[in-house]
Amino acid sequence: MNFSAITVLCIGDLMLDRFLYGEMERISPEAPVPVLRLNRTREMPGGVGNVVNNILSLGGRAILLGLRGRDEAGATLRRALADRPGLTDATVESSDRPTICKTRIVAANQQVVRTDEESRLPLQPAEEAALLAALDSQLPHARALLLSDYAKGTLGERVVATAIAQARKRGLPVFVDPKTRDFSRYRGATCITPNARELAAATALPVDSDEQVAAAAREAMQRAGAGAILATRSEKGLMLVERDGLAHPARSRARQVFDVSGAGDTVIATLALAYASGRSMVQAMHIANAAAGVVVGKPGTATADLGEVMAELDMQDQEQGAPQPGHPAGLLSLPQAAMLVERWKAQGLAVGFTNGCFDILHPGHVALLAAARSECDRLVVGLNTDESVRRLKGPGRPVNDLAARAEVMAAIRHVDAVVGFGEDTPIELVRALLPDVLVKGADYAADQVVGADLVQANGGRLVLARLVPGRSTTTTIGRIRNDSPPS
Repeated sequence: MNFSAITVLCIGDLMLDRFLYGEMERISPEAPVPVLRLNRTREMPGGVGNVVNNILSLGGRAILLGLRGRDEAGATLRRALADRPGLTDATVESSDRPTICKTRIVAANQQVVRTDEESRLPLQPAEEAALLAALDSQLPHARALLLSDYAKGTLGERVVATAIAQARKRGLPVFVDPKTRDFSRYRGATCITPNARELAAATALPVDSDEQVAAAAREAMQRAGAGAILATRSEKGLMLVERDGLAHPARSRARQVFDVSGAGDTVIATLALAYASGRSMVQAMHIANAAAGVVVGKPGTATADLGEVMAELDMQDQEQGAPQPGHPAGLLSLPQAAMLVERWKAQGLAVGFTNGCFDILHPGHVALLAAARSECDRLVVGLNTDESVRRLKGPGRPVNDLAARAEVMAAIRHVDAVVGFGEDTPIELVRALLPDVLVKGADYAADQVVGADLVQANGGRLVLARLVPGRSTTTTIGRIRNDSPPS
């Protein structure tokens, strides 16, 4: 997993986050309040600036576009942004408003008080013109557009509409972190990422259960004309709903949570990078969920790096790898398989894929799997579900159900992962996994192999493995029925 070639243009409300750390030693003689003895100060970009921090930490590149005032906080922000590898500072200086500055006073690892310096002035014509001019000059350099709306004035209606329209005209995905109840102002966005409270406010629907969150997301998506809604749900993880209406949950791993502040910024930053790099929205969601899991385990507003995200994905797989109720042993879900393949590829390993019913395993099957494994470093096997086998082979098949076939297949030394599919062909698996090597038996012609065009277009190759003569499940079943010995 490498995001170094991905540049995300981030537009939104820019802030200076200032932390004053100290110790409370006594009560003031002037008033019944504690006296804090300061010992250090920490300052960093906040708001859309924290989204950028996350993108840079993950190895991506970012263009930052927002407003800053002509004041001390604005100068501090510029210094914080200067000379950061991978960052283009396209911020606009405004004489109409101060730099948004949030100052948090912290003692004994707890915030004592927070002060906010900001203007509630609507976006002024000169500010709007400067933002649109910067957008026009910077958008050609981006692979994705991200709008971080804190409802502080930067993302006026014309700025939002123009940014989305121009990005879509260029074929760029658009991700929005909303702060308004009216999601229609983000019409045309690829994905909007509200938290559960924001989703409830935008739809006036309950969001307590998975089913309620999915229903509210479908309603929000329809109102906004968006491609997807990704709801962030704190300790409950994430819930993605796309245009097909299907809901895809991503659960959070049990952990000690230090601070959830900034986790939403981590989610949308990771989501944009992963999707812009070619992952599906479901795959991008799982990567974003892992990144969020890393940052909530750190105190304060934190970021995650790629190594931490990969380690978190490994931990999630270990926890989720045990068979779930109704989930056969040894059989991965598609999201699990996709994440596993992604990590193997990130490690420079060649991933192979083959598929079949594999009903009654025989030497011909083992020879095919051995040949497939010899062409790659890791082999994924796709198994037809029972319903799929019946459609292909007839009402008397399969002899062994999916759970039994998956358990046996996972035990074969040539096989590294097993995933099921219910369609007549494995085209969706091939599209999601994009293996480096696609293997089928030599009884197929190259133009008959489903998914070969996708693999080859992605730089992979097709291998037609030699079959063992006279070995097939149908022949084996016939021998059993005739009670005849093998030849």
